Amino acid sequence: MSLANEALQKVKDRSAVIGVIGLGYVGLPLVREFCKAAFRVIGFDVDESKVKALETGKTYIRHLPGKEFQDLIKKKLFSPTSNMDRLKEPDAILICVPTPLDKMQEPDMSYVRGTAETIAKRLRKGQMVSLESTTYPGTTREVVQPLLDATGLKLEKDYFLAYSPEREDPGNKHFSTGTIPKVVGGIGPNSLKIAKEVYGAIVGQVVPVSSCEAAEATKIVENVYRCINIALVNELKVVFERMGIDVWEVIEAAKTKPFGFQAFYPGPGLGGHCIPIDPLYLSWKAREFGKPTRFIELAWEINTQMPEHVINRVIEALNDHGKSVKGAKVLVLGLAYKKDVDDVRESPSVELIELLQHRGAKVSYHDPFIPSGKPMREHNITNMRSVKLTPETLKDTDCVLIATDHSNVDYDMVCEHAPLVIDTRNATGGKKRPKKVVKA
Repeated sequence: MSLANEALQKVKDRSAVIGVIGLGYVGLPLVREFCKAAFRVIGFDVDESKVKALETGKTYIRHLPGKEFQDLIKKKLFSPTSNMDRLKEPDAILICVPTPLDKMQEPDMSYVRGTAETIAKRLRKGQMVSLESTTYPGTTREVVQPLLDATGLKLEKDYFLAYSPEREDPGNKHFSTGTIPKVVGGIGPNSLKIAKEVYGAIVGQVVPVSSCEAAEATKIVENVYRCINIALVNELKVVFERMGIDVWEVIEAAKTKPFGFQAFYPGPGLGGHCIPIDPLYLSWKAREFGKPTRFIELAWEINTQMPEHVINRVIEALNDHGKSVKGAKVLVLGLAYKKDVDDVRESPSVELIELLQHRGAKVSYHDPFIPSGKPMREHNITNMRSVKLTPETLKDTDCVLIATDHSNVDYDMVCEHAPLVIDTRNATGGKKRPKKVVKA
């Protein structure tokens, strides 16, 4: 029996061991789904504190309860570890590591490259490696494959390589890992067959495409689409503000059309690991082929200007209330990048805090899911702690800036007791609000 057929059979009879590298917002949901499908899973992470948290039933991601993973460990279905020598054990290795931008807004492949090098040192015959990290078309073939080929093992014969983009949406109550169709591209036919079998064991629909490049491009297109449409409504927001028109009212009316329109909503900036970053991966790669990406670059420009626009609205509103931003007490509501999650990756709230501090404001924040500032690559607010949201706290501010519209915040109380409210998410919409509520 060929190694490819042997790998397929192991997946079919559930004797295959699955390895997941990166136990974060993408990796942990995969661990859970493979364990539910009766696979034994080894989870790898360089952060020893994550491993210990999972072993003791503690959670570091709000919507993924630590107790659930502790139970999987007790049942011997899941084994979290920071020992990379154990990479010899899995039959399928899924790479779920960050792909950020560097300071020059170019792709930082250090995590992907480092992980591929780590795997290569332990790669054995019969293993399938799948990259899940969002990246530019060509990464799997140009970055990962050469490192694995250098081991002397033959691709498509001794080992197998695929790309399957993550499609996680933290906090989404309507879709989960198992119900979201999974796009899969293989470096060759054997790799595609094995990858389809692996992912088909945990998701309802596998969507095979012709190559790793097509799969990589699929993920980029999804996020470019969202980035550009969000930029459009952000620009419309600024225009309609000058006209005295509420952009949220317009969008709600427009989306009653049953065809030809999909609602996107403005905000204080882009957050999360995907939309602020991924389109620039394609722009960077397109330069290699001498092709401009004007829509992407214009959208990026508009979206990155939104925090400054919000701060200008705060300054104008404070001025109208006889206050200067310097020395003003500003309470930022919401540190997470979107509602009802504890994820601060690329959160515009953090930039808003720093912009206000730079202008001399005394800034505090409240977030029911984030008790203290988390370490971030480009920002440092680890010294801040979430304050309690009470009538007294609100009365003691000069301005409340709603940056994230968490569902469990009492916005009626906020509007009643805060002297000034700047709402970037339409959290106070739907009812007639006092003049002290300013949309931004």
